[in-house]
Amino acid sequence: MRKKAYIKAISYYLPDSTLTNDDLASQYPEWSVEKIVSKTGIIERRVAAAGETSLDMAVSVVERFIEEHDFDRNKIDFIILCTQSPEYLLPSSACILQSRTKLPINVGAFDINLGCSGYIYGLGVAKGLVETGQAKNIMFVTSDTYSKYIHLKDKSVRTIFGDAAAATLVSAKDESDDSTEYLGPFEYGTDGCGAENLIVPHGGAKHPKSERSSIEVKDENGNIRSSENLYMNGAEVFTFSLNRVPKLLQSLLEVTGLEEKDIDYFVFHQANKFILDSIKMCTNLPENKLLRYYENIGNTVSSSIPIALYEANKSGKLFHDSMIGVIGFGAGYSWGGTMIRWHS
Repeated sequence: MRKKAYIKAISYYLPDSTLTNDDLASQYPEWSVEKIVSKTGIIERRVAAAGETSLDMAVSVVERFIEEHDFDRNKIDFIILCTQSPEYLLPSSACILQSRTKLPINVGAFDINLGCSGYIYGLGVAKGLVETGQAKNIMFVTSDTYSKYIHLKDKSVRTIFGDAAAATLVSAKDESDDSTEYLGPFEYGTDGCGAENLIVPHGGAKHPKSERSSIEVKDENGNIRSSENLYMNGAEVFTFSLNRVPKLLQSLLEVTGLEEKDIDYFVFHQANKFILDSIKMCTNLPENKLLRYYENIGNTVSSSIPIALYEANKSGKLFHDSMIGVIGFGAGYSWGGTMIRWHS
Protein backbone atom coordinates (compact mmCIF):
# COMPACT_ATOMS: atom_id res chain seq x y z
CA MET A 1 0.00 0.00 0.00
CA ARG A 2 1.40 3.36 -0.99
CA LYS A 3 2.36 5.80 1.77
CA LYS A 4 1.00 9.33 1.56
CA ALA A 5 2.57 12.29 3.32
CA TYR A 6 0.29 14.56 5.32
CA ILE A 7 0.55 17.24 7.99
CA LYS A 8 -0.26 15.53 11.26
CA ALA A 9 0.03 18.54 13.59
CA ILE A 10 1.67 21.95 14.10
CA SER A 11 2.94 23.87 17.13
CA TYR A 12 4.74 27.18 17.39
CA TYR A 13 6.87 29.17 19.79
CA LEU A 14 7.29 32.92 20.34
CA PRO A 15 10.01 34.56 22.45
CA ASP A 16 8.86 36.49 25.52
CA SER A 17 10.04 40.00 24.60
CA THR A 18 7.59 42.21 22.71
CA LEU A 19 8.43 45.19 20.51
CA THR A 20 5.31 47.35 20.23
CA ASN A 21 4.45 50.19 17.90
CA ASP A 22 4.54 52.52 20.89
CA ASP A 23 8.15 51.44 21.44
CA LEU A 24 9.00 52.13 17.81
CA ALA A 25 7.16 55.45 17.65
CA SER A 26 9.08 56.67 20.68
CA GLN A 27 12.36 55.87 18.88
CA TYR A 28 11.28 57.22 15.49
CA PRO A 29 9.41 60.50 16.13
CA GLU A 30 8.56 60.83 12.43
CA TRP A 31 6.63 57.55 12.57
CA SER A 32 3.39 57.51 14.56
CA VAL A 33 1.70 54.36 15.80
CA GLU A 34 -1.04 54.94 13.23
CA LYS A 35 1.45 55.24 10.39
CA ILE A 36 3.18 51.98 11.33
CA VAL A 37 -0.12 50.10 11.50
CA SER A 38 -1.40 51.55 8.22
CA LYS A 39 1.76 50.51 6.36
CA THR A 40 2.41 47.11 7.92
CA GLY A 41 -0.78 46.01 9.68
CA ILE A 42 1.50 44.97 12.55
CA ILE A 43 0.81 46.10 16.12
CA GLU A 44 3.66 44.29 17.84
CA ARG A 45 6.30 41.72 17.10
CA ARG A 46 8.26 39.24 19.26
CA VAL A 47 12.02 39.57 19.64
CA ALA A 48 14.44 36.89 20.85
CA ALA A 49 16.41 37.68 24.00
CA ALA A 50 20.07 38.62 23.72
CA GLY A 51 21.25 35.08 24.48
CA GLU A 52 18.40 33.28 22.72
CA THR A 53 19.25 31.78 19.31
CA SER A 54 17.16 30.25 16.55
CA LEU A 55 18.37 26.85 17.75
CA ASP A 56 17.16 27.62 21.28
CA MET A 57 13.75 28.45 19.81
CA ALA A 58 13.82 25.29 17.70
CA VAL A 59 14.44 23.21 20.84
CA SER A 60 11.59 25.01 22.62
CA VAL A 61 9.12 24.42 19.79
CA VAL A 62 9.98 20.72 19.46
CA GLU A 63 9.47 20.23 23.19
CA ARG A 64 6.22 22.19 23.01
CA PHE A 65 5.03 20.03 20.11
CA ILE A 66 5.75 16.80 21.96
CA GLU A 67 3.88 18.04 25.03
CA GLU A 68 0.98 19.70 23.20
CA HIS A 69 0.26 16.74 20.95
CA ASP A 70 1.39 14.00 23.35
CA PHE A 71 3.69 12.60 20.68
CA ASP A 72 6.38 10.01 21.37
CA ARG A 73 9.72 11.58 20.46
CA ASN A 74 11.12 8.13 19.74
CA LYS A 75 8.83 7.89 16.71
CA ILE A 76 10.49 10.85 15.03
CA ASP A 77 12.89 9.52 12.39
CA PHE A 78 13.94 12.66 10.51
CA ILE A 79 14.61 16.33 11.29
CA ILE A 80 14.54 19.18 8.80
CA LEU A 81 15.44 22.61 10.17
CA CYS A 82 14.80 25.66 8.00
CA THR A 83 16.75 28.68 9.23
CA GLN A 84 18.81 31.62 7.96
CA SER A 85 20.22 32.34 11.40
CA PRO A 86 22.07 29.10 12.22
CA GLU A 87 23.94 28.43 15.44
CA TYR A 88 27.24 27.96 13.60
CA LEU A 89 28.56 28.10 10.04
CA LEU A 90 29.11 24.41 10.66
CA PRO A 91 27.97 21.91 11.84
CA SER A 92 24.34 21.79 10.79
CA SER A 93 22.02 23.15 13.49
CA ALA A 94 19.65 20.22 12.84
CA CYS A 95 22.30 17.83 14.20
CA ILE A 96 22.52 19.78 17.45
CA LEU A 97 18.72 19.96 17.59
CA GLN A 98 18.63 16.15 17.62
CA SER A 99 20.94 16.02 20.62
CA ARG A 100 19.29 18.78 22.62
CA THR A 101 15.79 17.34 22.18
CA LYS A 102 17.00 13.80 22.96
CA LEU A 103 15.66 12.35 19.73
CA PRO A 104 16.91 8.93 18.61
CA ILE A 105 20.34 8.82 16.95
CA ASN A 106 18.97 6.83 14.02
CA VAL A 107 17.34 9.98 12.62
CA GLY A 108 18.35 11.87 9.51
CA ALA A 109 18.93 15.59 10.03
CA PHE A 110 19.86 18.57 7.87
CA ASP A 111 19.32 22.31 7.51
CA ILE A 112 17.61 24.25 4.74
CA ASN A 113 18.90 27.80 4.23
CA LEU A 114 15.82 29.58 2.92
CA GLY A 115 13.68 32.44 4.16
CA CYS A 116 10.04 33.15 3.43
CA SER A 117 9.68 30.40 0.82
CA GLY A 118 11.28 27.84 3.12
CA TYR A 119 8.08 26.29 4.42
CA ILE A 120 7.02 25.20 0.93
CA TYR A 121 10.43 23.77 0.10
CA GLY A 122 10.58 21.91 3.42
CA LEU A 123 7.16 20.37 2.87
CA GLY A 124 8.24 19.28 -0.61
CA VAL A 125 11.37 17.57 0.71
CA ALA A 126 9.41 15.95 3.55
CA LYS A 127 6.83 14.60 1.12
CA GLY A 128 9.58 13.05 -1.00
CA LEU A 129 11.22 11.39 2.01
CA VAL A 130 7.94 9.98 3.30
CA GLU A 131 6.52 8.76 0.01
CA THR A 132 9.74 7.02 -1.01
CA GLY A 133 9.76 5.15 2.29
CA GLN A 134 12.80 6.91 3.76
CA ALA A 135 10.96 8.31 6.78
CA LYS A 136 7.66 7.96 8.61
CA ASN A 137 7.55 10.96 10.94
CA ILE A 138 9.49 14.06 9.94
CA MET A 139 9.85 16.91 12.41
CA PHE A 140 10.05 19.93 10.12
CA VAL A 141 11.12 22.99 12.13
CA THR A 142 11.25 26.58 10.94
CA SER A 143 13.09 29.05 13.18
CA ASP A 144 14.66 32.45 12.62
CA THR A 145 15.93 35.42 14.60
CA TYR A 146 16.12 38.15 11.96
CA SER A 147 16.09 40.70 14.80
CA LYS A 148 19.75 39.88 15.45
CA TYR A 149 20.61 41.07 11.93
CA ILE A 150 18.60 44.29 12.13
CA HIS A 151 20.13 47.60 13.17
CA LEU A 152 18.17 49.26 15.97
CA LYS A 153 17.92 52.45 13.92
CA ASP A 154 16.65 50.83 10.71
CA LYS A 155 12.90 51.33 10.83
CA SER A 156 12.50 49.99 7.27
CA VAL A 157 12.82 46.41 8.52
CA ARG A 158 12.54 46.70 12.29
CA THR A 159 8.84 47.55 12.00
CA ILE A 160 8.19 44.39 9.97
CA PHE A 161 10.09 41.33 11.17
CA GLY A 162 9.46 39.24 14.28
CA ASP A 163 11.22 36.16 15.65
CA ALA A 164 9.42 32.82 15.91
CA ALA A 165 9.71 29.07 15.46
CA ALA A 166 7.22 26.46 14.28
CA ALA A 167 7.21 22.67 14.28
CA THR A 168 5.26 20.73 11.66
CA LEU A 169 5.06 16.94 11.84
CA VAL A 170 4.83 15.42 8.37
CA SER A 171 3.82 11.79 8.70
CA ALA A 172 3.14 8.73 6.56
CA LYS A 173 -0.41 7.58 6.04
CA ASP A 174 -1.50 4.30 4.46
CA GLU A 175 -3.81 5.28 1.66
CA SER A 176 -5.74 2.79 -0.41
CA ASP A 177 -7.17 5.56 -2.60
CA ASP A 178 -4.17 6.55 -4.74
CA SER A 179 -6.01 9.60 -6.08
CA THR A 180 -5.99 11.34 -2.69
CA GLU A 181 -3.08 13.74 -2.17
CA TYR A 182 -2.60 15.52 1.16
CA LEU A 183 0.44 17.50 0.07
CA GLY A 184 1.09 18.70 -3.46
CA PRO A 185 1.63 19.18 -6.24
CA PHE A 186 4.47 21.67 -5.80
CA GLU A 187 5.53 24.62 -7.93
CA TYR A 188 8.91 26.30 -7.37
CA GLY A 189 10.82 29.27 -8.73
CA THR A 190 14.14 31.03 -8.26
CA ASP A 191 15.71 34.23 -9.56
CA GLY A 192 19.10 34.85 -7.95
CA CYS A 193 19.37 38.19 -9.77
CA GLY A 194 17.28 39.62 -6.93
CA ALA A 195 19.58 38.36 -4.16
CA GLU A 196 20.98 41.79 -3.34
CA ASN A 197 17.52 43.20 -2.59
CA LEU A 198 17.08 41.21 0.63
CA ILE A 199 20.47 40.40 2.08
CA VAL A 200 22.96 40.56 4.92
CA PRO A 201 25.93 41.64 2.75
CA HIS A 202 28.85 40.85 5.08
CA GLY A 203 29.54 37.97 7.44
CA GLY A 204 29.83 35.05 5.03
CA ALA A 205 32.78 33.63 3.08
CA LYS A 206 32.54 36.17 0.24
CA HIS A 207 32.69 39.21 2.52
CA PRO A 208 33.80 38.26 6.06
CA LYS A 209 33.13 40.61 8.94
CA SER A 210 35.81 43.25 9.33
CA GLU A 211 36.39 46.65 10.86
CA ARG A 212 35.17 48.18 7.64
CA SER A 213 31.99 46.11 7.43
CA SER A 214 30.84 47.37 10.82
CA ILE A 215 30.87 51.02 9.71
CA GLU A 216 27.37 52.47 10.01
CA VAL A 217 25.84 54.58 7.24
CA LYS A 218 22.56 56.46 6.88
CA ASP A 219 20.43 55.97 3.77
CA GLU A 220 18.24 58.53 2.00
CA ASN A 221 15.30 57.68 4.28
CA GLY A 222 17.27 58.17 7.49
CA ASN A 223 17.71 54.48 8.26
CA ILE A 224 21.06 53.50 9.76
CA ARG A 225 22.77 50.15 9.14
CA SER A 226 26.14 48.57 8.45
CA SER A 227 27.04 45.87 5.93
CA GLU A 228 26.61 43.33 8.72
CA ASN A 229 22.91 44.21 9.07
CA LEU A 230 19.87 43.08 7.14
CA TYR A 231 19.13 45.24 4.09
CA MET A 232 15.85 45.17 2.20
CA ASN A 233 15.03 47.14 -0.92
CA GLY A 234 11.35 47.42 -0.15
CA ALA A 235 10.30 48.74 -3.56
CA GLU A 236 12.07 45.93 -5.43
CA VAL A 237 10.78 43.22 -3.09
CA PHE A 238 7.25 44.60 -3.50
CA THR A 239 7.59 44.56 -7.30
CA PHE A 240 8.93 41.00 -7.22
CA SER A 241 6.02 39.87 -5.03
CA LEU A 242 3.39 41.32 -7.34
CA ASN A 243 5.12 39.96 -10.43
CA ARG A 244 5.58 36.42 -9.18
CA VAL A 245 2.87 35.51 -6.68
CA PRO A 246 -0.21 35.93 -8.93
CA LYS A 247 1.53 33.94 -11.69
CA LEU A 248 2.51 31.24 -9.23
CA LEU A 249 -1.07 31.02 -7.98
CA GLN A 250 -2.37 30.66 -11.52
CA SER A 251 0.23 28.01 -12.31
CA LEU A 252 -0.63 26.09 -9.15
CA LEU A 253 -4.33 26.08 -10.02
CA GLU A 254 -3.60 24.94 -13.56
CA VAL A 255 -1.35 22.06 -12.54
CA THR A 256 -3.93 20.83 -10.03
CA GLY A 257 -6.87 21.33 -12.38
CA LEU A 258 -8.63 23.29 -9.64
CA GLU A 259 -10.37 26.64 -9.68
CA GLU A 260 -10.50 29.31 -6.99
CA LYS A 261 -13.98 28.09 -5.96
CA ASP A 262 -12.52 24.65 -5.17
CA ILE A 263 -10.09 26.07 -2.60
CA ASP A 264 -11.36 26.71 0.93
CA TYR A 265 -8.52 29.01 1.99
CA PHE A 266 -5.31 30.57 0.73
CA VAL A 267 -2.30 31.27 2.94
CA PHE A 268 0.36 33.51 1.52
CA HIS A 269 3.59 34.23 3.36
CA GLN A 270 2.54 36.80 5.94
CA ALA A 271 4.89 39.54 4.69
CA ASN A 272 2.83 42.53 5.81
CA LYS A 273 -0.62 44.01 5.24
CA PHE A 274 0.41 46.20 2.31
CA ILE A 275 1.86 43.33 0.28
CA LEU A 276 -0.99 40.93 1.09
CA ASP A 277 -3.62 43.56 0.24
CA SER A 278 -1.86 44.21 -3.07
CA ILE A 279 -1.70 40.49 -3.90
CA LYS A 280 -5.37 40.20 -3.05
CA MET A 281 -6.20 42.97 -5.53
CA CYS A 282 -4.09 41.37 -8.27
CA THR A 283 -5.62 37.92 -7.81
CA ASN A 284 -9.21 39.02 -7.08
CA LEU A 285 -9.39 36.59 -4.18
CA PRO A 286 -12.17 37.24 -1.65
CA GLU A 287 -11.03 38.34 1.81
CA ASN A 288 -12.96 35.53 3.51
CA LYS A 289 -10.68 33.00 1.80
CA LEU A 290 -7.44 34.58 2.98
CA LEU A 291 -5.91 33.42 6.23
CA ARG A 292 -4.01 36.21 7.97
CA TYR A 293 -2.05 36.21 11.20
CA TYR A 294 0.60 38.89 11.61
CA GLU A 295 -0.85 41.71 13.73
CA ASN A 296 0.71 40.58 17.01
CA ILE A 297 3.78 38.69 15.77
CA GLY A 298 5.01 40.46 12.63
CA ASN A 299 6.61 38.84 9.60
CA THR A 300 8.06 35.61 11.03
CA VAL A 301 9.83 34.52 7.83
CA SER A 302 9.54 30.74 7.21
CA SER A 303 7.30 30.29 10.26
CA SER A 304 4.56 32.65 9.06
CA ILE A 305 2.56 30.06 7.09
CA PRO A 306 2.52 27.27 9.74
CA ILE A 307 1.59 29.80 12.43
CA ALA A 308 -1.31 31.04 10.30
CA LEU A 309 -2.44 27.44 9.74
CA TYR A 310 -2.21 26.67 13.45
CA GLU A 311 -4.30 29.69 14.40
CA ALA A 312 -6.89 28.99 11.69
CA ASN A 313 -7.26 25.43 12.95
CA LYS A 314 -7.44 26.59 16.56
CA SER A 315 -10.22 29.05 15.71
CA GLY A 316 -12.26 26.34 13.98
CA LYS A 317 -11.87 27.60 10.42
CA LEU A 318 -10.22 24.41 9.17
CA PHE A 319 -12.04 21.11 8.93
CA HIS A 320 -11.20 17.61 7.74
CA ASP A 321 -10.38 17.71 4.02
CA SER A 322 -10.18 21.51 3.84
CA MET A 323 -8.28 22.40 0.68
CA ILE A 324 -5.68 25.10 1.31
CA GLY A 325 -3.44 26.81 -1.22
CA VAL A 326 -0.16 27.98 0.31
CA ILE A 327 2.47 30.22 -1.26
CA GLY A 328 5.80 31.41 0.11
CA PHE A 329 8.03 34.05 -1.46
CA GLY A 330 11.01 36.15 -0.48
CA ALA A 331 14.79 36.27 -0.15
CA GLY A 332 16.70 34.66 -2.97
CA TYR A 333 14.56 35.59 -4.86
CA SER A 334 12.79 32.32 -4.09
CA TRP A 335 9.16 31.29 -4.32
CA GLY A 336 7.06 28.15 -4.08
CA GLY A 337 3.49 26.96 -3.73
CA THR A 338 1.53 23.82 -2.96
CA MET A 339 -1.85 22.50 -1.95
CA ILE A 340 -2.57 21.09 1.48
CA ARG A 341 -5.53 18.81 2.15
CA TRP A 342 -6.06 19.31 5.85
CA HIS A 343 -6.23 16.12 7.91
CA SER A 344 -7.80 16.31 11.34
